[in-house]
Amino acid sequence: MNSNQIRQVFLDFFKSKQHVIVPSAPMVIKNDPTLMFTNAGMNQFKDLFLGNAPVKYPRIADTQKCLRVSGKHNDLEEVGVDTYHHTMFEMLGNWSFGDYFKTDAISWAWELLTDVYNIPKDRLYVTVFEGSSDDNLGFDQDSYDIWKKFIDPSRIIKGSKKDNFWEMGDSGPCGPCTEIHVDIRDDKDREVISGKDLVNQGHPQVVEIWNNVFMEFNRKADGSLEKLPAQHVDTGMGFERLCMVLQGKKSNYDTDVFSPIISKIEEISGLRYKPEEAGHKQAEIINVAMRVISDHIRAISFSIADGQLPSNSGAGYVIRRILRRAVRYGYQSLNLKEPFLFRIVPVLAHQMGEAFPELNAQKLLIEKVVREEENSFYRTLEQGLKRIDQVCINLVSSKAKDVDGKTIFELYDTYGFPVDLTSLIAKGYGLNIDEEGFKKELEVQKKRSREAAAIDTADWEIVAEDGREGGNEFVGYDSYEATTRILRYRRIKSKGKEQFQIVLEQTPFYPEGGGQAGDTGTLTIGGEHLAVTDTKKENGIIVHFTDKIPADLTGIVSARINENKRLLTENNHTSTHLLHAALREVLGTHVEQKGSLVNEEQLRFDFSHFSKVTDEEIRKIEEIVNRKIRENISRKSEVMPLDEAKKLGAMALFGEKYGETVRVVIFDPAYSIELCGGTHVPSTGRIGFLKIVSESAVAAGIRRIEAVTSVMAEKYVNAQLDMLAAVKDHLKNPKDPVKAIDDLQESNSILGRKIEALLREKAHTLRDELIASAKEVNGVKVITQKIGLDSAEVIKDLAFDLKNKLEPLFLVLGAELNGKAHLTVMLSDALVKDKGMNASDIVKNLAKEIQGGGGGQAFYATAGGNNPSGIDNALKKAGTLLS
Repeated sequence: MNSNQIRQVFLDFFKSKQHVIVPSAPMVIKNDPTLMFTNAGMNQFKDLFLGNAPVKYPRIADTQKCLRVSGKHNDLEEVGVDTYHHTMFEMLGNWSFGDYFKTDAISWAWELLTDVYNIPKDRLYVTVFEGSSDDNLGFDQDSYDIWKKFIDPSRIIKGSKKDNFWEMGDSGPCGPCTEIHVDIRDDKDREVISGKDLVNQGHPQVVEIWNNVFMEFNRKADGSLEKLPAQHVDTGMGFERLCMVLQGKKSNYDTDVFSPIISKIEEISGLRYKPEEAGHKQAEIINVAMRVISDHIRAISFSIADGQLPSNSGAGYVIRRILRRAVRYGYQSLNLKEPFLFRIVPVLAHQMGEAFPELNAQKLLIEKVVREEENSFYRTLEQGLKRIDQVCINLVSSKAKDVDGKTIFELYDTYGFPVDLTSLIAKGYGLNIDEEGFKKELEVQKKRSREAAAIDTADWEIVAEDGREGGNEFVGYDSYEATTRILRYRRIKSKGKEQFQIVLEQTPFYPEGGGQAGDTGTLTIGGEHLAVTDTKKENGIIVHFTDKIPADLTGIVSARINENKRLLTENNHTSTHLLHAALREVLGTHVEQKGSLVNEEQLRFDFSHFSKVTDEEIRKIEEIVNRKIRENISRKSEVMPLDEAKKLGAMALFGEKYGETVRVVIFDPAYSIELCGGTHVPSTGRIGFLKIVSESAVAAGIRRIEAVTSVMAEKYVNAQLDMLAAVKDHLKNPKDPVKAIDDLQESNSILGRKIEALLREKAHTLRDELIASAKEVNGVKVITQKIGLDSAEVIKDLAFDLKNKLEPLFLVLGAELNGKAHLTVMLSDALVKDKGMNASDIVKNLAKEIQGGGGGQAFYATAGGNNPSGIDNALKKAGTLLS
């Protein structure tokens, strides 16, 4: 049977036993704060086990996507090293919620394995719980007695609490279990040692295949056990291991669950997966890498399909770690120096899309997210891996045992290297890492940052008592000025600059928040004017920054904002709402706001997206936003309970903290509904016009759009028109400036080819002169000369031409290209093979003289530098290398 058939047979069997077949729950858990991922089939049924939810179906069967990479159940380090552990795996399960118990669970397991799947009975062993004095639990006599009806007692093994008492975590539903193990070794190996002696001993071909857990208890936070309201059955059979057994393989990775993926990795890398050569060091390096990658791409793909993008925190960080681990194995073990994981996704979708249709539905999304993450990490790998490899080589040669904390921090701080990746690489060299030293270095940096940001703040000086609970009153939604009074003030010093913070009883000044810049304006007291340079919120209080305090602190204050700045800022803030809705319409509903900045000059909007927004998409987004502006949609804003706002369709942004009531801003209920405390235009027509001026990447999976509106959009368009007019003027005002530029470029290309031809003709003449000038040193033809060729390509051709003419040849040419120094080293094959010379090493050494660097192959290498005057010294130095 192929894997899809094996899965279906399991489900059909339990359907015949009156089980309802339910779909897999998401692998990424959204509503359980105790877990990031589904790590066992029972996770989604916890409330049923605990009696906290009604049982709709007393018998259920399913195949559940699971991920084990953290916490108690963490198989990450075993993945790839052995052949039967995985990060993401399928757990085939049958469940009883207060219905059948041990007798039916055991008898059906035996029936399915031996009568339906036809696994030989003499290949099977079972374990039962021996009891635990710590928990005051005795031997599971019931399970033992049931098993005796089906299997010889000599094949029943007593198991410890570690192996035969199943617990999901430190607390929660749990109970004794009975495991079924299978021995798939060859007959010769079975004659040498009994499979019974290898059960739970880590043998790759004597493995647990099915676990029947009898949920009877709940582990409380204090460690004690209490009886559950009812007895339940929770079984889990490793799908990948089952396929290994039924398909006659010795490894999960040899089954059709993984073989198409491994075949694709072979195609991409040009290397072969050779499990039969497991003892061969180089073969095993390749084997492990391919197993790691084939496992990890499944975990990554299923997580993204479940809505979890890689990120720097929480579940997203776990996925990023898994992805980077796969890339690192490909990079180091398979010589894959460019993104490759994304190319495996279609194979996985084809292989598993029938059972898990979300893979096919989101295949393109998964590919794009993975590719973006790979590109990001490769930039880090290039520099970081070279650095840590050199560190480890030096430490090994000096017989050191640890990578010090300072180096680990450098890799973390400079190259973005995760500590666990540094540890993994160091382990490959037989080294440990000084994690405590790293933590100390990290704390030193945090201390430096704290000191750099330190603000010397004086105590508040109370001017008047407010009597108000909570913050001071903001009246700026409807008014640009207010008559108010000063409640308190204080002096602050930051980076040597002295300022004051003033708190008003009422204020029209909007404090910085939600991406909107704080208002500026003036406070007028008794004819004295104070400039408000910024407005922020602190502990719920709006504070106004000024460079001085008034002489009369108790007088009536006229607070007025900079109206023009506010109006322009409002234009930009409302535009971010219109832009957000347009982005979701054009790019997809996966787009979520990840940050914004709006002030009087521009708007900046960061959002989740997996690839560059194309020019065509930008144009569509602009068209939608400007159409909404022209529709002159009136603003509707209302304060309401958060749940009510969500029912309206307002999105609560991840990471934002909301109170019980929120302000909802609506520009057409069918278009834009957002939770927002900022200020906005009364109707969209006031914005006038929006123009996107740039789109860029902020981080992997996060894009940024910058745009201008209103007056600034007008200035931007005029500047572009002025530039176009200047270009046309330089081209003598042609009717079609684009055609004129094309003609100019073609003319330039023709001239370039003529110059190239002249240079090659010059090089031909120069070749004969260089051959004539060659000196013989220790039987080698040596040429070290500065030449007047201003083309790297022509110099390269000349070097190869000389290599074909002279044997053996040691050639170093110096030239000045566009004001920069250029060195070329060419060696005959005989010098490389027989004398061990290396052109790359030589050019790196010579490049010091021209203040540059370079590299290349063993027989040919080049270097560039900023010091053309050093060419002569480099050539002189080269001339001594053979003497």
